[in-house]
Amino acid sequence: MTKEEMIKEIERLKKEKNAIILAHYYQNGEIQDIADYLGDSYNLSVIAKNSDAKIIVFCGVLFMGETAKILSPEKKVLMPHKYLPCYMANLINAKALKKYKEENPDRVIISYVNTYADVKALSDCTVTSSNALKILEHYKDKKILYCPDKNLGNYASKEYGYDIDLWDGCCQIHDRLTVDDVKKAKSEHPNALFCVHPEAPYELTQMADYAGSTKGIIEYCTKSDKDEFIIGTEMGILHELEKRNPNKKFYLLSKGLLCKSMKLISLEDVYKCLLNEEYEVTIDKDTMDKARVALDKMLELSK
Repeated sequence: MTKEEMIKEIERLKKEKNAIILAHYYQNGEIQDIADYLGDSYNLSVIAKNSDAKIIVFCGVLFMGETAKILSPEKKVLMPHKYLPCYMANLINAKALKKYKEENPDRVIISYVNTYADVKALSDCTVTSSNALKILEHYKDKKILYCPDKNLGNYASKEYGYDIDLWDGCCQIHDRLTVDDVKKAKSEHPNALFCVHPEAPYELTQMADYAGSTKGIIEYCTKSDKDEFIIGTEMGILHELEKRNPNKKFYLLSKGLLCKSMKLISLEDVYKCLLNEEYEVTIDKDTMDKARVALDKMLELSK
């Protein structure tokens, strides 16, 4: 089957089965191109909740598929690959968080969406990079645990002075970025604006012309009257940036900005997933119901 034939089959199967494809900006370009909806974690969470499709094929990592299932328990949520872990999500587990809660009962638990369902089930509210600052402001008079991304939590703590305890976790891709990387990129591209994801170390956000979510970075670069940008997040974002801005130039801050899990999904994986309805996301009802409380709180506070 050629690539074109496979895309036609995917379209046919979607209509036949009332299915939609959601894809994160970090996916390969060919996966982004066949998606019904493309976005970051927050945007895709809302779409999953509001969609009337019976089947959701989620092209992202496992916690994203879990989030869609929690918000839409009546729908069948499929992942196109059987192994799609997230490094950051693996740095916290329910057992460790439960122990922390017992030792710190006065702390509000705010968990990044980059966590698995059992961690969300122990959380008071969930956030994404798009809405973290807005939601943390709601809890500004409380003692907070922000988990598991120490960098985004540190960003909020230093910018606004909130009482935030930080979990020792991070995104390995963003966390390895350095001030020297920025200095080198700026010396090579002196006219370029620098955009970075707040999962990067705090010092880099202070050097940035814009610090924000993947969606935020895309919108900032698209609206800007400048035509050169240094991009400090996963390389998959370049596909959408270049599609929207064919006359602008984008330079990755580092060659190491690649999430291997996000790049595992192929067109053939999506086709087989739809055809066979395989790799369905399943979560026990108790965990799902408890996790939904934190996700619903996020959606409520994001309005």
